[in-house]
Amino acid sequence: MARYTGSTWKKSRRLKFSILETGEELQKRPYAPGQHGQRRGKITEYGSQLQEKQKVRFLYGINEKQFKNLFVKAAKLRGKQGENFLFLLESRLDNLVYRMGLAMTRRQSRQLVTHGHITVDGKKVDIASYLVKPGQVIVVKESARKFDIIKTALESTVTRLEFVTFDENTMSGTFVRYPERSEILPDIRENLIVEFYNR
Repeated sequence: MARYTGSTWKKSRRLKFSILETGEELQKRPYAPGQHGQRRGKITEYGSQLQEKQKVRFLYGINEKQFKNLFVKAAKLRGKQGENFLFLLESRLDNLVYRMGLAMTRRQSRQLVTHGHITVDGKKVDIASYLVKPGQVIVVKESARKFDIIKTALESTVTRLEFVTFDENTMSGTFVRYPERSEILPDIRENLIVEFYNR
């Protein structure tokens, strides 16, 4: 199945989770979309596991195959597989561009990366799923520094998470370290994703 490009608000309402991390999608109608959205029955154990997987997959905008491959990769690392999986998701280039405040959404950040406007350690990287290693420097190319979407995103950025740094003068940022679990959304229950794939 290919990456989802439809309505984010509809998916957020279906999953009862803000995919854009703003909460706007659930303010007006905090129930599932459709004619019977307010009359949904009790969810099964399998349903809750699937829902959690879909929640994280749509949050990071990844297709099913990439998602599974990253989960398998997380199993080979030391520590808890669920947490390692989230750390790998956070170290994707498109996510770090978003975390640095260069884009309002992950879709925007993915577009900046795939169109070749971002470099990593001085080399152009146009693969959104590229896994950045701690210490690597991410820079916006000179030709893209005046883009309106970047200016608007930077103006609206109030704070950044501590595992990334960004200098607006040089338009460069560093992936300082892998995040701690407390720095990633607490609403995510990664243990259910582990159970889903290990069932």
